[in-house]
Amino acid sequence: MTTRSLLAALVVATTLATGATSAAAAPDSPGRLAAWGPSMTIGGPNFNDQTIRMVVHSSIAGSSPRITLSNLRGTTPLAVGAVDVAVQGTMATAVAGSHHTVTFSRSRTLTIAAGAEAVSDPVPMSVGAGENLLVSLFLPKATSSATWHSDAFDTTYLSLPGDHTRDDGDGNYVAAKTSWFYLSGLDLVPSTARSTVVAFGDSITDGYNTPIGTYQRWPDDLARRLSGSRGVVDAGIGGNRVLTDVPNIWQGISALKRFGHDALGQAGVRTVILLEGINDLHAGINTAGGPLSAQDLISGYQQLIAQAHQAGVRIIGGTVMPDNEPADREAMRQAVNTWIRTSHAFDGVVDFDQAMADPANPHSLNPAYDSGDHLHPNAGGMQAMANAVDLTLIS
Repeated sequence: MTTRSLLAALVVATTLATGATSAAAAPDSPGRLAAWGPSMTIGGPNFNDQTIRMVVHSSIAGSSPRITLSNLRGTTPLAVGAVDVAVQGTMATAVAGSHHTVTFSRSRTLTIAAGAEAVSDPVPMSVGAGENLLVSLFLPKATSSATWHSDAFDTTYLSLPGDHTRDDGDGNYVAAKTSWFYLSGLDLVPSTARSTVVAFGDSITDGYNTPIGTYQRWPDDLARRLSGSRGVVDAGIGGNRVLTDVPNIWQGISALKRFGHDALGQAGVRTVILLEGINDLHAGINTAGGPLSAQDLISGYQQLIAQAHQAGVRIIGGTVMPDNEPADREAMRQAVNTWIRTSHAFDGVVDFDQAMADPANPHSLNPAYDSGDHLHPNAGGMQAMANAVDLTLIS
């Protein structure tokens, strides 16, 4: 089964489980690659008669882009009145003449069932590597809690009442947020890229503490190192754990539960780089609710490896970075990292721990790479993480 077929199957299964109907996912399209695709969680705000204008930063060049709208974590159907994609000028201003109306099964409007997603028809335009698009989404009816990505580290613009999807200027966009709402993917027919890499992780991969709108997360830096030869999707979620859910807040479901959709469901994915585990160490619990052991976390990695290999996808393991842990957690971190390095269970290893540790105190983050909280890297640290990836593991 191809990755897009897997995604379609997941959507259909979820829709059947809810007993609802929605716009169907697009059929498998060989040759398309995911160029951007944040992971979505529960708990976003409500909207009513409002346009949301979001920035999409494409990792590769190509043509005929499609967007994915997600009501995956929603509890009620989502009515969509209009969708537009344009080239970003500055902030919420679109380049004049670059607007394209986005359709779904040739319709400009659609309703997405709770628990489902919808993939658009191809849009007749070209996209450059590193180019920013503005995707404008008009929601004509009151929504329930949005399916969203809370920490976008990019700016989203909210309008006055009404459909402002075709506006060139930003005069009707009167508020700003730093989250993405309902928009969960961009794929395209690539110009030169040959496959997609998914960076799968927690807040470190999500880019916590990086400057807004500068695209200095380590997956962004990796995309630039790859020079358009591979798509890169950032599937990081702040606070995410490998083994257990974080209930009732935006960190959402565990890696074990979301991996098939968020990583293996991306168009053209051939490699996943996994960096998770620090939040499991902080939580200290296993899937049965008991105290966490190193073997518990290793068993979680083994399950993710099995999922990837079953889908024909290579999975690269990232060692857990230093966080000046108490002695018991530090011993667990070291045991887990030793297993990642020496077990050969992964298809390769990126030693983020070694690359990011303080040479004078290997249990702590290098001060030169510290954003200030002793856990999340600054922009220089994010670049060092991207530089630690041996590109032959991908190619």
